[in-house]
Amino acid sequence: MPAISNIKNFRLLTGLCVATLLLSSVSCSKKEEPGTKVPETVPAQPSAAPAQPAPAAPTGPVPSFSAANKVGLNASPTKNQSHDQQLIDESACYNSAQQQTGVSPDMPAPQPPSSADIQAAQAQAAEAAPQQKGGRAKGAARGAVGGAVIGGIAGNAGTGAAVGAGLGTVRGGRQQRKANTATKEQASAQAGSQLQQQYQSQKAAYDQKMSNFKLAFSACMNAKGYSVK
Repeated sequence: MPAISNIKNFRLLTGLCVATLLLSSVSCSKKEEPGTKVPETVPAQPSAAPAQPAPAAPTGPVPSFSAANKVGLNASPTKNQSHDQQLIDESACYNSAQQQTGVSPDMPAPQPPSSADIQAAQAQAAEAAPQQKGGRAKGAARGAVGGAVIGGIAGNAGTGAAVGAGLGTVRGGRQQRKANTATKEQASAQAGSQLQQQYQSQKAAYDQKMSNFKLAFSACMNAKGYSVK
């Protein structure tokens, strides 16, 4: 009986060992089974950018126009100001620049003279130009003297004087008219040039005033957090 019992125990032990080996083999085959994919690590999603704060409510009555555009400038907010707040700030800087510079952008720009203006100025200057007088009489006197001399040589001083006086009158009148025409033309040209120079001077003064105003306006807007171009 003890021998039979030992044989049964040996068989049982052997069966357990075989079962253990089979289980170990199956486990290893599953771990090394081809085609099995290891789950990939999901990349971390970037954190969302912080939301910009909402623009603050306007601090006063909102103007109906852009003061910056009115003077030919463009302002951009750098501190997330609302459009209404920008209009309010532009109006405040517009008034501040007026007080600081004494310049009103509403003043009209000087206009260049028209052709009619230039012609009128030239005609007025030509009319007022000084005119020579007495040219005919002076010419007659000079001609008479010269004619008398020539006539005396020829034996008839009186006739020579008369002829010389007539010729001198014509010559003196012609020279007087020529001189007066040149004077009028010179006065006319000067009047047109002076009118153009006057406009250029007025335009330069206007441009300088507007430049001063824009500088003051831009400085005020920069201080309030705007970029002005």
